Amino acid sequence: MDEKNELVNYFSTRRSVPGEFLLEPGPSREDLDKIISIGLRVPDHGKLNPWRLIVIEGDNRILAGEKLAQITLSNNPDFDDFSLKVERERFLPAPVTIGVLSSPKEHKKIPEFEQLMSAGAVALNLVHGANALGYGAHWVTRWFAYDQAAAKMLGAQEGEKFVAFIHIGTAAKRLEDKPKPDLEKIVTYWKP
Repeated sequence: MDEKNELVNYFSTRRSVPGEFLLEPGPSREDLDKIISIGLRVPDHGKLNPWRLIVIEGDNRILAGEKLAQITLSNNPDFDDFSLKVERERFLPAPVTIGVLSSPKEHKKIPEFEQLMSAGAVALNLVHGANALGYGAHWVTRWFAYDQAAAKMLGAQEGEKFVAFIHIGTAAKRLEDKPKPDLEKIVTYWKP
């Protein structure tokens, strides 16, 4: 199969691997640098770099989960032990999670929405980069992307918002293909 057909096949069959099926080994530092470099190859009008990345790996996954459980308990004192356990394990078992922040810059010609879209493109390219190097990946947001205290604890600065958390690891299982959208229902060819 030539390179073009391999690429078409990849994009036609790419599938997310949920976090619970992402196990060790995770990417080496060299592979992680490649994944991040691929992730940053996105449209970026004005070369503003309107995004930042936060890498959560190793024992920091456990520490971040513990802090999420504390914030959850502060917000919801009635949370049961099982629910708190879920929060403690938000960054497990995936060996690496990359938080993608929209970090918009003031610009008179480039609206914040366009910069936000660039951050979303980074998230998707991180998934593609992980897959290209043989890892599984899963893009999620979850409540802590939107909770100010949790986002700040995870590294968001003033004016920034998490647009994605990309979990990366070795896929223990690949899910069956999901149904494809009906193109006739979602694609319109414009006519004047």
